[in-house]
Amino acid sequence: MPLSTIFDIAGSAMSAQSVRLNTVASNLANADSVATTPDQSLSRQEPGVLRDDAGNGPQRRVGGVKVEGVTESQAPVTKQFEPGNPLADATGYVYMTNVNPVKRWPI
Repeated sequence: MPLSTIFDIAGSAMSAQSVRLNTVASNLANADSVATTPDQSLSRQEPGVLRDDAGNGPQRRVGGVKVEGVTESQAPVTKQFEPGNPLADATGYVYMTNVNPVKRWPI
């Protein structure tokens, strides 16, 4: 196997891990975000699984790694009573993001 192929595979793996780490960092940065409505609240981003990026077919090549994409969590947002918050709605509630910095995400 040529040395350049080894570097390509290692580079694709590091790039895929970078996507995963950036997703987690973004979630942690937005963990304390609040919004006026549930629709405006930020949702946790979930990195997809790592897949082999090798070609299929008669000329299968040595591939690398890629992330299958980043999706938004469908978990509900938290409604919290904070009447003094400037972002509170008419009833005094703000909507927290569904990021839980303590819980381990499936990454």
